[in-house]
Amino acid sequence: MTDASDQGLAPITVRVAMAVRLTGLSRSRIYELIQAGDIEIVKVGRATLVRYDSLQRLTSR
Repeated sequence: MTDASDQGLAPITVRVAMAVRLTGLSRSRIYELIQAGDIEIVKVGRATLVRYDSLQRLTSR
């Protein structure tokens, strides 16, 4: 069975730690951008998931 990365699919969401690695921004800066509405999140229980497409929009500006 193949996973999504083998098929070239992008994730829908990533955790904050992965958003930090993907963007090179600090964890506190990611949370500032979330508060400002520049990065969209989804809360699932206590987990904060960052919408991958909002990271792409942020870095393409």
